Order: sequence, then C-alpha cells, then structure tokens
Amino acid sequence: MWGGVCFSRPPSCCLSAKAGSRSLLASLASKAKRLNGRDERFLERTFPRFYVLYATFTRGVQMLFLEVKEIRKIKSKMHHQRLSVQQLPYRDMERLRQFRRDVIKALPIGIIAIPPFANFLVIVLMYFFPRQLLIRYFWTPNQQVEFLDAYDSIRRGSYPHVVESIALAAPSLPEPHLQKLLQELCAEVQRGCQPRVAELYAMRNVFSGPPLALNKLQVAHVKALSRVLFLTPHLPAFLLRHRLRSHVLEIRHLDRALLRLGLGQLSEEELKAACYLRGLNSTHLGTAECRAWLEQWLGLSCKLQASEASLLANSMVLLSLNYLRAKA
Repeated sequence: MWGGVCFSRPPSCCLSAKAGSRSLLASLASKAKRLNGRDERFLERTFPRFYVLYATFTRGVQMLFLEVKEIRKIKSKMHHQRLSVQQLPYRDMERLRQFRRDVIKALPIGIIAIPPFANFLVIVLMYFFPRQLLIRYFWTPNQQVEFLDAYDSIRRGSYPHVVESIALAAPSLPEPHLQKLLQELCAEVQRGCQPRVAELYAMRNVFSGPPLALNKLQVAHVKALSRVLFLTPHLPAFLLRHRLRSHVLEIRHLDRALLRLGLGQLSEEELKAACYLRGLNSTHLGTAECRAWLEQWLGLSCKLQASEASLLANSMVLLSLNYLRAKA
C-alpha cells in the first residue's frame, strides 16, 4: 500500500545540498573579504591617520577576543585540575593578572556607555583620552611607547620620596650599626649609584620589623610605594597597606614562576613587560640590559619571605632608580 510508504531524499541529494550551502558561504565570505580589503586600501590612501586608528581598533578587538578565549581556557584548567593561581605556569599567571587590570581600567568607560545615546560621548572621550580610557590592545605602536613613558614618568616622580622615607626611618631602628648601614645605602642611591643585590638582601631583617615593615610604614611612604605600583594613593591607610601587600606578594609569586620557566624562554616583549612591572622603564632598553636587570631582581626576590615584602616593594625603586645611569 502506497499510503504506508515514506519517501525520503536520497543521501546524495542531502550531501549535494550541504556542499552547495558551504560553497555559497565560502563565496560570500571571500567576496566580503575582498570588499573589506578594498575599503581598507581606500582608507589607507585617502585618510591615513584615520586608517591607523581603524586598523588599531580592528586588531585590538581581535586580540581582545583571543585573550578572552585564553582566559577562559586558563580558568577551566584551574577548575578541573583544582589549581590555585600560584600553581599556574608563569605565562598563565601573568595573563590573569594583566587581564584583571585591563577589566578594572575598562570598567568606567563601560559604565558611562550604559545610558541610551551615550555612545557618542564614549567615542569622544576615547579619542581625546586614549591613555586613560583605552586598554593596551587599542594603543597604536607609537602610543605604546609614549604612554608607557608617561606612566613611568608619573611613578618615577615618587622614587625620590621613597628613598627619603627610608632614610627618615633609619634613626628609628633599634641598633646603631643598622641605622648607619641603612643611611649609607640611601646616601649611595641618592648619589646616583645602584646598590648591589647582596647589600639589599643583607638588610632584609631591617624591613621585616618596625619602622619599615609594610604594616608599620608611614602613610606618606605607603602612598609613594602605591604610585610606584600604579595603585591609587587616595584610599584610607589600612586599605593602602592591604592593596600594597597584595600586589607585592603577587609579584613575588610571579617571580617564582618565572624562575621555574627560565629567563631564556621569554621573548623580548615579555622581558620588557616583566621589567616594567617591577619598576624599570624598559621601553628604551635592549634585550641584554633587560635580562641583566631581571636576573638581579630574581636573585633578590626569590630569596625573600612573605614577611620581607616591604624590602621587595622598596627594591622596585632602589634597583631601578639609577640603572640607566649605572649602565652609562
């Protein structure tokens, strides 16, 4: 009986239809790519300055999308393997740290964009204040150097205050010979010399108790160190101390992961980023100079205990302030 028979399309027809659909999509994608390439060439010839902004934005979106995918992979790995952040490899740990800072920086512009018709205001603000409002993915190559120099100039303004604060604390030390050693160390730095790692390590006990332990520092000293780590100094003292300690210990964990990886595994870009995070403006330094400084830093950091975090924070200044002068 024909009524009980079910007719279906032969498999070859289904395959043919799917192949045709894929071919059509590929053709449309290829055509869109050609049109997009033609438009980009027109922009580059006719409006070169706008093209740079457009190309930077496009590349930034792509890089940000890839970064989000990588962060999701790291989070998934942490969940399934039950890993803490401190157990991650160096690059994963650094990726999470940097992404968190990017999200915090992008948050204000995201809030501004919430109201209807606020997009125009956001675009204007981003155009006139790219350093303050845009995250690193949306900086042009020239802006990368310019903005990093600008941020370093701001934090270097706090370096003399840090050294002065250490010198002012020296007379409060319980033992006269420690007072003398610390005063000589500060005078050496103020004369333009760079202290040796062994000198700083020998002073670790001085920075573990009053008046130079993190929880005993004068508020002005804590604010100066907060600027060195790009943290806002406009918070109550107890919050400043908590944030400072948290960020310094995070760098200490990164240092241990970096030591396990080995400096030889880092690219030039990674070397420069690592130095910059730890207080040294590496934008105009070569690979060898960055590696030499980072070796010194790790030689100190990886020997220190959590209770000696104050020495690590202050060493961001003591080891960086005169490095260029010492190299010259």
